[in-house]
Amino acid sequence: MRAARFYDRGDIRVEDIDPQPLEFGTARIDVAWCGICGTDLHEYLDGPIFCPACGKPHPISGEDAPVTLGHEFSGVVSEVGEGIDDLAVGDHVVVEPYIIADDVDTGPDSTTYHLSENMNFIGLAGRGGGLSENVVVRRRWIHKISDSVPLDQAALIEPLSVGYHAVERSGLSADGASPAGKTALIGGAGPIGLLTAAVLKALGVRVVMSELSELRRQKALDAGVADVVLNPSEVDVVAEVATLTDGVGADVAFECTSVQVVLDTLMDALRPTGVLVVVSIWGHRSEFDMHKLVMKELDVRGTIGYVNSHPKTIELVESGKIDLSPFITGKIGLDGLVDEGFDTLINRNETAVKILVSPSGNGID
Repeated sequence: MRAARFYDRGDIRVEDIDPQPLEFGTARIDVAWCGICGTDLHEYLDGPIFCPACGKPHPISGEDAPVTLGHEFSGVVSEVGEGIDDLAVGDHVVVEPYIIADDVDTGPDSTTYHLSENMNFIGLAGRGGGLSENVVVRRRWIHKISDSVPLDQAALIEPLSVGYHAVERSGLSADGASPAGKTALIGGAGPIGLLTAAVLKALGVRVVMSELSELRRQKALDAGVADVVLNPSEVDVVAEVATLTDGVGADVAFECTSVQVVLDTLMDALRPTGVLVVVSIWGHRSEFDMHKLVMKELDVRGTIGYVNSHPKTIELVESGKIDLSPFITGKIGLDGLVDEGFDTLINRNETAVKILVSPSGNGID
């Protein structure tokens, strides 16, 4: 089968490889669509980061480069291994793409398995990936999804789960007190910022977004995930948020850029005792204003990935509370991964939100 393989920084090759063997407790998934993630771009530009370098196998998967890429994917079950009685050939599924040690509790009550030692991801550290025609996955990480959800939209469940977990980390969730009437400020309308906004809107939160790109500001409005979208090069975001909240400030803020000036703006725009959630991956140290943190009694929280978030995220999509179709801005085949996909997202990222890849080429117009 054909697959996109990471060899090293700047070296991704589409090549023929043998399919993975079906083992006890696993199922084979014919991949329908796989999204290109910012993490994939970082591996291409600066890696290996999550991908294990050649000669340095990952301690859990035991694999090293080359590895198959792709961790945001949907597909159809094509083969079911022994030991599985609740999946059938033809089921539509998405994958929670974790690689986690066997002795870690990944049960439904766990809130920390995503923070376990040597945690990594299918499609980055081995065990196949979504940028291949099919992939074999352990049952624990496979989630069924209704046939009523198109498979291209289903490929966005994984990044949407990142947004869902970020919202949970903020203290606003469907399981707590109603968040309606709260105001959230999001710094950055990239894929994760937009999908976090979609979760917030589904919960009844008023969403304000700050974004430089005109196209992404318009996407937030067209998709209906933001009530107010601000251009920080033209307006004082802090003053605008103060006006919108009768001088109080935002209840929660989500940093989705890893840009210092955005972090500073969010801290200024939060109300006293507000919550700041850092969603983006920072590859450098921040000049954090500790005095402001103390004087406003801000609550700063990090968030990474998701933990038992997929079922609730899927419910939001299946119920129609979140429409993922506006965020799909391109569809390509595997041969266009670097020249069409990566190049667009690296050099013209303001023109795209989520580019999907069809490893088989099916569904490409």
